[in-house]
Amino acid sequence: MRSGGANSARVARSKGVQFSKSPMLAVSLPPWRSRVVLFALFAAFAALGIRAIWLQGLSTQFLQDQGELRYGRTLELPATRGNIRDRDNQVLASSAEVRGVWGVPSELLKEPADKLRALATLLEMSEAELRGKLETKQAQVDAKRKPDDKDKDKQVLMYLKRQVEMDVAHQITALKLDGIEMRKEYKRYYPQGGVMSHVIGFNDLEDVGQEGMEKAQESWLKGKPGSRRVIVDRLGHIVEDAGTINEPHEGKDLILSVDSKIQYIAFTQLKNAVEKFKAKAGAAVVLDVHTGEVLALANYPTFEPKEARTLRGSEREVLRNHVMTDTFEPGSTLKPFTVALAMDTGRIKPSTYIDTGPGRFVINGAPVTDTKPHGVINVQQIIEMSSNIGTSKIALSMPAQEMWEMFTKVGFGQQPKWGFPGAVAGRVRPYKSWRPIEQATMSYGNGISVSVIQLARAYLIFARDGDIIPLSFQKVAAPPVGTQVIKPQTARQMREMLETVVSGKDGTAKQAQIAGYRAGGKTGTAYKVVNGRYAMPRKYIGSFAGMVPMSNPRFVIAVMIDEPTQGGHYGGQVAAPTFAAVAANALRSKNVPPDSNVTEIVVPADSGPEAM
Repeated sequence: MRSGGANSARVARSKGVQFSKSPMLAVSLPPWRSRVVLFALFAAFAALGIRAIWLQGLSTQFLQDQGELRYGRTLELPATRGNIRDRDNQVLASSAEVRGVWGVPSELLKEPADKLRALATLLEMSEAELRGKLETKQAQVDAKRKPDDKDKDKQVLMYLKRQVEMDVAHQITALKLDGIEMRKEYKRYYPQGGVMSHVIGFNDLEDVGQEGMEKAQESWLKGKPGSRRVIVDRLGHIVEDAGTINEPHEGKDLILSVDSKIQYIAFTQLKNAVEKFKAKAGAAVVLDVHTGEVLALANYPTFEPKEARTLRGSEREVLRNHVMTDTFEPGSTLKPFTVALAMDTGRIKPSTYIDTGPGRFVINGAPVTDTKPHGVINVQQIIEMSSNIGTSKIALSMPAQEMWEMFTKVGFGQQPKWGFPGAVAGRVRPYKSWRPIEQATMSYGNGISVSVIQLARAYLIFARDGDIIPLSFQKVAAPPVGTQVIKPQTARQMREMLETVVSGKDGTAKQAQIAGYRAGGKTGTAYKVVNGRYAMPRKYIGSFAGMVPMSNPRFVIAVMIDEPTQGGHYGGQVAAPTFAAVAANALRSKNVPPDSNVTEIVVPADSGPEAM
């Protein structure tokens, strides 16, 4: 009772008024205020409900977009690159399915040491190297992430190794590692290796052509990749397809003009010559006289296409395509063009005599020399003996412009349009700048530069009846139409003279003779030019360009030996034997009937020097 009294007697100390009699308790609230509060709460819950129904039932696009953003991924479906085949449909380059191995660093680093060691072994690296790569990548990822990053739980993939063989990929899968993903790729294979490498070229890791026909025909060979949309989990594993697939379109096959048998012959014989004469390099090309098709294009040294990507610095020198990209002074192999022009314009005949004197001829104070005095000889002998003086006197009887036009008509100094990367134009200076001595020296191949394949193509005017045709690295359906350069009669007369170079008693190319076949051509020897000057001490380039069989030419073959240092340096010594070996085997491989009764060739060890 006392306590109740105390409560009733309680006074609001702040006002000195009893709490029960406080004026605030006497204030009456209007009833609509409570209704407004209740309505606001109801409206808020209704809005949330409607929003939930809208997102979950009526419009799911927003949530799907957010899910796609976090867990959707578009995978590229690689397309198979087209095969490259030779003229007889033999495969020279093809693609096989392999795997690209990806990994999630944060997950792989959690794996037991023995599994990580097994993975490293399969990837052909040490455990320390693999672990170092993973830790470095994870450190980079962690450094870029911010504390409030919404995607901080999202895992990052990194390439561990490209183009892994399928059997190795299966072994990696069998390890059952978290954080490993396989992606389909294609790897290029080259069955003929270094024999065909300068023709075919090679691809990079992205399967894009880098050299040769792989590069020249990239748009034809490559396919069009497709795509696949997938949903992945936080480890990057594919959970399900998102339903969008664009199928890849495969690349198209390419049929080349090259004959694998003749290519192997040319490469093998060229390799033997470079090694025999201890030369720096060599190049050879074989053309089909009737179609202009390139049947063989050989270089030595060579490279393995599968290893080309790993070459660095000076090692990449083996990638040089000497047939296409290197120019040299062709020397006496150019004499037939000067003589043919003079014959074609009626200035001389094969029987016309010219006095070459004592072997020395001075033009405005500059000497032109022969290897020995020839005296008075006819035009045929000028070609057979390779007389610089005789050729110079013929050249000086003609306007410089006519010689320049002859050179350009056969392609010297002109940018090739054969669809092969790196082909060079060579150099022929404008005729208006020629001095008499320069006109004379250019008539026998000094002061002018050409490539091996330009030289071979130019000789088509002699192997054919005076016309020239474009070259092709792809198999042609029909022979092309030629452009007349000299008269057919002039071409036939030149063939007769070129044959004497090989079979005549004073010929400089006796080592180019072939048992059972008549051969013809011209030797060339020149000082090597380095950085615009003749190299000192002297370095030489020996060459030979010719055709077989002379009764009805089928092949034009050009050979160049760069810097021979042992066993001679003249074209008749170092290049002519290679021509003979390539021609003999090529003729037999194509079952070309013999056109000579000479079945045994006795070649002197030293055919003697030729004028330079």
